[in-house]
Amino acid sequence: MPAFAPVGTQANVKTLEPRDLHEASVELILANTYHLYLRPGHELIERFGGLHAFMGWDRPILTDSGGYQVFSLAAQRKLDDDGVTFRSHIDGSVHRFTPERVMEVEQALGPDIAMVLDECPPPLDRAYNEDALARTHRWAERCKAAHTRGDQALFGIVQGGVFPDLRLQSVDFLTQLDFPGYAIGGLAVGETKEQMYATLDITCPAMPAQKPRYLMGVGAPEDIVEAVYRGVDFFDCVLPTRIARNGQLFTLDGRLNLRNAQYAEDHRPVQEDCSCYTCRTFSRAYLRHLYKAGEISALRLGTIHNIYFMQELMRQIRGAIAAGQLEMFRSTFLERFRITDQAKRHEQRELRAANRRP
Repeated sequence: MPAFAPVGTQANVKTLEPRDLHEASVELILANTYHLYLRPGHELIERFGGLHAFMGWDRPILTDSGGYQVFSLAAQRKLDDDGVTFRSHIDGSVHRFTPERVMEVEQALGPDIAMVLDECPPPLDRAYNEDALARTHRWAERCKAAHTRGDQALFGIVQGGVFPDLRLQSVDFLTQLDFPGYAIGGLAVGETKEQMYATLDITCPAMPAQKPRYLMGVGAPEDIVEAVYRGVDFFDCVLPTRIARNGQLFTLDGRLNLRNAQYAEDHRPVQEDCSCYTCRTFSRAYLRHLYKAGEISALRLGTIHNIYFMQELMRQIRGAIAAGQLEMFRSTFLERFRITDQAKRHEQRELRAANRRP
């Protein structure tokens, strides 16, 4: 059933603790292989008993392969068919990721779900996607051969940009490798929402129905509703936590920018019927004051709300599916959830900023 995983890049969801995530009924979080490999190091985490013990989280963890972060370092890496050599964004030291090395790192980290090493090319460049897809498929084979940890599920990653034939080619190749689950990568990285939805329309029906489908890096509420409608099972994204730290909070009517003057004397909670700690306790006016004053608690309280909102959205989606009313839920939600031009621009800025960072 559909789920959303908050991103805990450094083995921590920014500003929150595991008990906050438990209160929001979060079932899965994502941690980042690239960052944890560089600091504090996968060997250290393994000595502490793996990520669950190291960060005090007793529910499932997914790690990406680190490939996306490496490929975002265009000026600091050298790619070849065997792997990628890159410089650390921390100290400039040189490192090498191959499929085998990434499997070694992810198995040491010990998440429940690990991802193969793939290449995430610009979604609109046909020639680049053709070359990258062949490399991604070879790397997927090597990852599967090198992965030996029986208590960890290894997922393949479907690539191919916005090109239907490449996406179908990728699904066909990867399903023959019989991974326990499959991700859809290379979306929400430069294409339009319409192109993303069209790509899902082509890709999802071709994927194995009995295995989980994971859409990587997508977290806008409207995109999640549309993607579930098209057959996606779970998601991760930095967007809800990142915009919360900038004063942008989700409601069923769209986003609130609590830095705006109109909320200076607003007695209401962020969302009238929300049960999160932030909404149970504080007014929009008080939260605006905290953001304007630069108080650290604003970042935490905003993040608590946005994480809770996303989990509540997933609960409602699951309820609609169970009742056979997903299409009605989709229509009702999208009719109410206002997506302003300002919100679109802010989302694009935030995702571009996040994508520029390793």
